[in-house]
Amino acid sequence: MSGETAGRMDRGDGVALAWRRLEGNGPTIVFLPGFRSDMEGSKAVHLAAFAAARGQAMLRLDYSGHGASDGRFEDGTIGVWTADALHVVDQLTEGPLLLVGSSMGGWIGLNLALARPDRVVGFVGIAAAPDFTETLIWATMDRHERTRLMAEGTIFLASAYGDPVPITLALIEDGRKHLRLAGPIPLLCPVRLLHGQKDSEVPWRSALTLADRLDSPDTQILLIKDGDHRLSCESDLGLLEDVVARALKV
Repeated sequence: MSGETAGRMDRGDGVALAWRRLEGNGPTIVFLPGFRSDMEGSKAVHLAAFAAARGQAMLRLDYSGHGASDGRFEDGTIGVWTADALHVVDQLTEGPLLLVGSSMGGWIGLNLALARPDRVVGFVGIAAAPDFTETLIWATMDRHERTRLMAEGTIFLASAYGDPVPITLALIEDGRKHLRLAGPIPLLCPVRLLHGQKDSEVPWRSALTLADRLDSPDTQILLIKDGDHRLSCESDLGLLEDVVARALKV
């Protein structure tokens, strides 16, 4: 994309994290991908084109074990991927941030917003999935799967998006250190939550739970009746663009 620079950044242990950045006006849009997704997904690319057209600063990145970044996916956890995102954001941006998190990226985005409350001026969640390692993975495993995971450390679960997904005990146990929905979430910036009501991965009612937990009085939920988990069709992307455009003016 014209005007966009790309690179790889050592996070300090030899693992390089891939990123793409647009210089421009603030706030900087930071796109945070989902579980096993990356910065070349349709929503990230669409927002990058949107930012370029209006001269808006934007940063997108790949967590370790994802996309163009180094590392094994199986070595990642919510804590590791949050630290990856913080490292890139801290090194490559200045000033106010508008975080846009898709699915797991919504959980990562909440972690970032709580870690940098003085910089985050807005948060947009797209089928945001905080606590999914507990509520959507562990809670849906049968006794046999849980026993195998405890004994072997890794099991593979079927995925609607391709090959079976490796799920590690470390992912589950680390996720429990970052659970957000058990109590109030002290985030005060404006929040917009987009969720498709035909989402078969993350139930749309989870957006209601998240909104209820957030301290921000300026929280809005937008439900897309025929929207799926990805929210990547033309009309969904247009809605996302409109939401982000309005959020930039807050």
